[in-house]
Amino acid sequence: MTAPLHRISRGSDFSRTLKSGARVNSRDFVVHLAMVSPNWPDPRGLRQDVAMCGGPWLGLVVSKSVGNAVTRHLVARRLRAAFAGASNLLPDETYVVVRARRSAADRSSDELADQLRDAFTSKRVAALAADVAVAAPGAVPER
Repeated sequence: MTAPLHRISRGSDFSRTLKSGARVNSRDFVVHLAMVSPNWPDPRGLRQDVAMCGGPWLGLVVSKSVGNAVTRHLVARRLRAAFAGASNLLPDETYVVVRARRSAADRSSDELADQLRDAFTSKRVAALAADVAVAAPGAVPER
């Protein structure tokens, strides 16, 4: 499972991840990825020079369209487990938001994990990581 330290919990982090970075569509969910870079802090400067545990960080959006509360929690647990198994494919400076689609409720944990691994190894994610590396070579990201 994904440790609570590696979960996105601030609304501003969700918004920033959804609006910037890369989006990868899958059959059962949409993955939004954003790389933490030196220009990542909040507009008010609250997160500058704040040490955080290494990432990547995960946020989940499992709406009521997926199913009732039991089904939503089941999907969320499966996605967290899939992320824990596939997070080694991402750089530590990555924020990930997974938006589940209605069809995710009908998939097994293995199917969701396979789709998540495919999303993390896509060309869009590689290009995003390369863009951040070029923008700040050797820089330590401020979080």
